Amino acid sequence: MEGPAHRPFHDLEHREETVRAFELRLTVHSIQPSIPLVSAWFDAFIPAFVPLFIAIDALALPPVILSLSEGLTVQQRRHMVHLAILTALLVGLVFLFFGKLILTLMGISVGSFAIAGGLILLIQSIRNMTIGRMIEAVKEEMVAIVPIGTPLLAGPATITTLLLLADQQSIKVVVIAFLANVLLAWTICLLSNRLLKIMGQGGLRAVSRVFSLLLASIAVNMILRGMDMVGIITLP
Repeated sequence: MEGPAHRPFHDLEHREETVRAFELRLTVHSIQPSIPLVSAWFDAFIPAFVPLFIAIDALALPPVILSLSEGLTVQQRRHMVHLAILTALLVGLVFLFFGKLILTLMGISVGSFAIAGGLILLIQSIRNMTIGRMIEAVKEEMVAIVPIGTPLLAGPATITTLLLLADQQSIKVVVIAFLANVLLAWTICLLSNRLLKIMGQGGLRAVSRVFSLLLASIAVNMILRGMDMVGIITLP
């Protein structure tokens, strides 16, 4: 049986355990309210990110970048990528906030925009297959803006997706999802330089013609979708 001298020690130990348990409960309760908030934000972010990821199609960009930048130095190619990403970012944000107003004021439908963008891509790809190059080495700024910046990155599909998402979700969530996709596309485009190091200039010239045919197919598909949007044809 414990004597009186031992009781204060055990009482103090009991109080310390009680305090620690109380502090632990406070920590758990402070964390729990933030979990539903993070989950709700994530549930809103994913439905905005995924459609934009599909519309931008960043994974298909390296072959196009290599095909369009044949003959450019690594520094020129990087400059072209930076300018293309900046162009896509500006075009996307402008259409996100003022897209409907711009199209209405100019009397332009999204389908018409798709047809025009597809024609530009088709001309560029045919030029590469016939004369061997799409651009001159001193004009990487031009091809960075059109067709890489728009309509490839910020084309009709991206613009349409942004306009639809703006009506369905918080504009803040849509902006963050778009910025995340642009950052991902920028990273993927910069990695195209590594492909050049692996393939070399000779290998790049060989596959450039194949990629130009692929680019022409993308352009035709864009034109057909645009014609379907304006009611000229009906796609299955």
